[in-house]
Amino acid sequence: MKMIAFSVRDDEEPFFREWSTKNNIQVDLIKDPLTDETMDKINGHDAVLALQTGEYPKSLFNKAQSLGIKVFSIRNVGVDNVDLKEASANNIAVTNVPAYSPTAIAEFSVTLLLQLLRKIDNFRKRSEQQDFRWEGNVGQEIHDKTIGVIGTGRIGKAAISIYRGFGAKIVAYDPYPDSKLAAEGIYVDSKEELYQKADIITLHMPASLKDKHMIDAQAISEMKDGVYLINTARGLLIDTAALIDGLKSGKVAGAGLDTYENESPLFNHDLRGKEIKDPLFNELRELENVIVTPHVAFYTDTAVKNMVRLSLNSAKSVIETGTADSIVNAE
Repeated sequence: MKMIAFSVRDDEEPFFREWSTKNNIQVDLIKDPLTDETMDKINGHDAVLALQTGEYPKSLFNKAQSLGIKVFSIRNVGVDNVDLKEASANNIAVTNVPAYSPTAIAEFSVTLLLQLLRKIDNFRKRSEQQDFRWEGNVGQEIHDKTIGVIGTGRIGKAAISIYRGFGAKIVAYDPYPDSKLAAEGIYVDSKEELYQKADIITLHMPASLKDKHMIDAQAISEMKDGVYLINTARGLLIDTAALIDGLKSGKVAGAGLDTYENESPLFNHDLRGKEIKDPLFNELRELENVIVTPHVAFYTDTAVKNMVRLSLNSAKSVIETGTADSIVNAE
């Protein structure tokens, strides 16, 4: 049995090597992403492991099937950039890591909000200029706010637990409600109702093409004046141009964004000294009431370890038994 992993970071390598030694299975580590140019490297392997926000090659699964690949295992949750139908058509199982650390992402989403509410970035910029005045940066407190949580899976529930610790009121929307939360009466019947009630809206849902630009100009117009938006889910959920308009008008008081709809050429790349030719992203970053981070909400030691080990275990299970609990393209 042989496996190959793409987009392997330095912090992942020890966990890959530890698992490889423990299981006596060869795992070849490739730092480059899986692209048309690197795809030939999968030859001679039984499983492919990958992690990238950008698109995978269109011919990936046809090529993989011809080379005897049995499983394509991604080291993250979201499968919106994976052609599951094509994988199934080529008899290749696709697995994900559905819960590497929900707490990591939930904690980070609250971290973004706290920085916005307490104007941390403004104070930091002033301090760098040795300006230590308070004026103009009065903060707000979470405990008297209504938090609107869209998506109540593992991450959404972890966020709800944290916000309750602050004493905030919770309203939630999910087309597939959690029975325990439903019994507590926190769900509203529609996203529109949540928009009208929430002071802060935090997104914890997967993404599909039907959800593209779910948060658009119309949605923003239905929200409270001075709403805060937090997105640690997927960039395509928010129409960035509409968000910028809302931020400039004051309709949206602030946004904490760990993901961006056109992030693939930007995030996890060293662009120091280079011109960023994305006017929308550049305009977004110039706004004082926005915090942008490069899709790192998941990035803790616990999460990295779990993402590597669970993806490897799933791939091993598929090869040995033909199935795994985390297969996402099962009939």
